[in-house]
Amino acid sequence: MPRKQTLIVLVLGVAAATSAHAACLSDVQVAEMAEHYAARTPAANPEGLSDADGACTRAKLNSLLAQKMGKVVGYKAGLTNPAVQKRFNTDRPVWGKLYEGMVLANGSEVPATFGARPLYEADMLVRVKSASINHARTPMDVLQAIDQVIPFIELPDLMVQAPPKLNGAAVSAINVGARLGVAGTPIAVPVTRAERYAMLDGLRDMQVTLTDGSGYLLGGGKGSDVLEHPLNAVVWLAEALQKENITLKPGDLLSLGSFSPLLPPKPGLQVQANYQGLTGAQPVRVTFK
Repeated sequence: MPRKQTLIVLVLGVAAATSAHAACLSDVQVAEMAEHYAARTPAANPEGLSDADGACTRAKLNSLLAQKMGKVVGYKAGLTNPAVQKRFNTDRPVWGKLYEGMVLANGSEVPATFGARPLYEADMLVRVKSASINHARTPMDVLQAIDQVIPFIELPDLMVQAPPKLNGAAVSAINVGARLGVAGTPIAVPVTRAERYAMLDGLRDMQVTLTDGSGYLLGGGKGSDVLEHPLNAVVWLAEALQKENITLKPGDLLSLGSFSPLLPPKPGLQVQANYQGLTGAQPVRVTFK
């Protein structure tokens, strides 16, 4: 075979292999994933996805979840902590949707088997006050467009047969494992500029810890572990959503990401998240049964 023809065959072969290796999951595959999510049983791992494939699969999954779970109440930024990014072999955040009924009251009791692959982590919510958040470029821009900062223990569900094999695109495909979370007492965003700067500093410098019922340290981190400032997660999230023609609106809840390792629950475990250094922050608690 002439050299030129051989080269063409090789190129076409590589293209075909690449095309076969990565593709948005089919409607049938996504329907199976949604059935496993509803049944809280492990789904097949989505593998070989590009970032675009992950986004396409997430859109299909959310279309099915919305039919059963109803109203979208907010969005979550995931993989915003470098340590968590490393675990999932990526260097960028991902996002998912939060639905009505996912956010539980402080002190809730939750089954330790709340998902197929249940975990817990120290997180934080903010509540959108103004549509100007869609144009936020700095943490101060974000602070001026929200009215509450809310301590939050997220209860994600990695939902697949082999969570260690998940990468960033696959985490996106499973709606970033959104399942449940427990929200604490909201902290109102202060009015004066000086108080707002103090809150910004507190969010960046706070020490976040997870402890059990006896006070034993389970894990933790600091505010700046999330994209150097937790509110940078909102800047990233607003930009990412706009690329898919989604606009944040007043009342939306936004989950910022993990300040701690992702840990497995067990029956009888009481978990408390503490936000030391953030003025007005009260602990948030969950008990697994």
